[in-house]
Amino acid sequence: MEETSSLTSGSEDSPDLAGELRLHELQSRIFRNTRMLRVWLPPGYSATENQGRHYPVFYLNDGQNLFDPATAYIGVDWQADEAADRLIRAGRIPPLIIVGIDNAQKDRPREYLPYRSFSPPIMRPQGKPYPDFLLSEVMPFVYQRYRIARGPENTGLGGSSLGAIISLYTVMSRPGIFGRLLLESPSLFIANRRLVKSSRALRQWPARIFIAIGTREAGNEDRDRKTVEDVRELEHVLRRAGLREDRLLVKIDEGATHHEREWAKRFPEALTFLFSVSS
Repeated sequence: MEETSSLTSGSEDSPDLAGELRLHELQSRIFRNTRMLRVWLPPGYSATENQGRHYPVFYLNDGQNLFDPATAYIGVDWQADEAADRLIRAGRIPPLIIVGIDNAQKDRPREYLPYRSFSPPIMRPQGKPYPDFLLSEVMPFVYQRYRIARGPENTGLGGSSLGAIISLYTVMSRPGIFGRLLLESPSLFIANRRLVKSSRALRQWPARIFIAIGTREAGNEDRDRKTVEDVRELEHVLRRAGLREDRLLVKIDEGATHHEREWAKRFPEALTFLFSVSS
């Protein structure tokens, strides 16, 4: 496969990190910009006895916010490294690799929106090429450098807010690639709820999906209610498509707001549901 990216790499050394985090600079031909990939490796990845082992991979949007408060939005990270390390050592999930894909900063809303939107006001969205960006640039880049297990059962995707929206759009437009999907506080209202409407026609969904929403996401009683209703409607679509309790977990988090700390709190439960061999 043709090389689509250039590489500068290093390991991030911070007292707030658990495990090994490697940083790679990715130059995207599709978006014509550069961003960081943050690759977290599980305990034992570099051990001699594991050199023949291949690992499941979980791609997460807004990579700046996953591992370190120094790079996270408003200084609050998901503590994804600590949660994964703890769950792996406890035997609740298998060792896996987490790839944080940094957003494009000021261009984040445009890259994460596949359709025009009035709230947020994005008239020239760039999200439609995002699945190609993942499949032809990010994933080959990671496959070439790390021991990644293949197949949808070993491949997850997720994000929060608009990062959840582009994750949902990706699995809908490229069914059969990702077998694990995390949607945290998805902004389903965008583009007149177009993704919810389009979801009714899809028949091939990931094997496991975790969706969570707080009841105080918008800070307005009417909008809070509609936000939860949108998630409930998506849940109804997925249940009708055949996703039962072993494949779909929907969490309505009473009193939770639209904030990184809420996503951090729920991440261990999401990770366990999506990747545990016994769930």
